Amino acid sequence: MNDYGSQGFQMGDVVYVMYRNPHTQNVANVQQAAVVNDPEIPGQLALFLYDEFYPLTSETAVYTSEDEAEQAYAYYFGEQLH
Repeated sequence: MNDYGSQGFQMGDVVYVMYRNPHTQNVANVQQAAVVNDPEIPGQLALFLYDEFYPLTSETAVYTSEDEAEQAYAYYFGEQLH
């Protein structure tokens, strides 16, 4: 279920997410993503990241700035990215 409409995300927004490498689960980083219309579910928003669409749900940690995402990364993973 997509409940981000009430949080102000709109198509075209640039956001930042913590992305875990699917091939190496102990590797994560902050990546820029675009908020787009979900091509499979009309009326829903999705994240476009690495040429893939991901559901934009309340279970996804989405940050409006790279700095905010990096601070969250440091908090959750106990290390700085830079």
